[in-house]
Amino acid sequence: MAISGRFVLLALAGLVPVMLFPGWGTVLLVCLALCALLLLDLSVAASLRKVTLDRTLPGNVTLSASTESVLTIGNIGNRPLRALVRDAWQPSAGAQNPRQRVDVPAAERRRMTVTLRPVRRGDLKAPHVTLRAFGPLRLAARQRTLPCPGAIRVLPPFHSRRHLPSKLRKLRELDGKAAVQIRGAGTEFDSLRDYVRGDDVRSIDWRATARRSAVVVRTWRPERDRRVVIMLDTSRTSAARIDDEPRLDTGIEAALLLAVLAERGGDRVDFFAFDRRTRGRAGSASKGNLLGQLVQAMAPLEPELIELDWSQVPGQIRQISAHRSLVVLLTPLDGGAPEEGLLPMAAQLAQQHVVVVASVRDPMLGTMQKERGTAAQVFRAAAAERALLEREAVAIQLRQMGVEVVDAEPHQLPPALADAYIRLKAAGRL
Repeated sequence: MAISGRFVLLALAGLVPVMLFPGWGTVLLVCLALCALLLLDLSVAASLRKVTLDRTLPGNVTLSASTESVLTIGNIGNRPLRALVRDAWQPSAGAQNPRQRVDVPAAERRRMTVTLRPVRRGDLKAPHVTLRAFGPLRLAARQRTLPCPGAIRVLPPFHSRRHLPSKLRKLRELDGKAAVQIRGAGTEFDSLRDYVRGDDVRSIDWRATARRSAVVVRTWRPERDRRVVIMLDTSRTSAARIDDEPRLDTGIEAALLLAVLAERGGDRVDFFAFDRRTRGRAGSASKGNLLGQLVQAMAPLEPELIELDWSQVPGQIRQISAHRSLVVLLTPLDGGAPEEGLLPMAAQLAQQHVVVVASVRDPMLGTMQKERGTAAQVFRAAAAERALLEREAVAIQLRQMGVEVVDAEPHQLPPALADAYIRLKAAGRL
């Protein structure tokens, strides 16, 4: 049983006759009158055992969008239900109006709509609903928590989608317009066209030139149906926040842009999230839309506070593709000890595959490096300089092994990784 503020005010008003007519008799009469009103109001309140709940949810929502949770409250009793309803969504669901007053006549139903604006990616849940049924005087109430589980999946926002049109335009320029290296893997003859200034003279077709009395060049297009394997690091280092965004979320944005671009380019894409075991997997070989599979696989990903087991990564990639592939590793370059994990593994993969290591660089390092006005700033600048030098040293070692390195700030990483893919495609290295 819950007592409302009205009863407290009524009790305070009961002090007036006690002050006018002091004595235990007056106090007893006032108390009995208040208790009688309280019990009478409570006895008329609707029974919460005769309440039914039904929840309707959209299922999926993008992080940057809003949605609605519709709760249908049914009153199967013979008394009207005057209730205060609280829909118990977790705070990250961003429920705007979880507490509402609902009046449901006997044998009828009413809907309660809660607006949700999620502030976090993943699976968000509401396990139960709490109802507080008041009497007609609203002096007291019956309270009960009823199970009514509901969940929505908040998908990644895919902000890097805005770069997709420009990257697709560059990719289409490779088909029939960009002359690529004639020798080597990853090229396919497309057509003949007139020579224009800037074309590679090695692409001139002398026989066609002699027939037409004009200089004609061959155009080439990259081979299609190549394999692109993307690994997203979900170990403890992915929990770090860089530029007010978790490193894991930046990796998700870069992986989404690269995967959609590679699929549009005619390549087969496989994605997996890994630390010591596989946390999520998606691929274009499966039925359905690749982007839909990717966002469903990435939505529930969370950083795991464990170290990445690099020794298992080659085996995971071998299960996906036994042939030469483009392997993209979304992992930091400053994870503590790259010499013990990343470098040996990258050297092993580079013997068979084309390997790209993509890492997020903290823009605060560049800011701290330039600020040297006080003694404390000088020490911070020295620490930032050392961190940047260590990252560059790891990048140099990787490039010496033949590994491509993309090291960029959060908002620049997705387009930079897409540009690296296009360069490799144009050079015929896939």
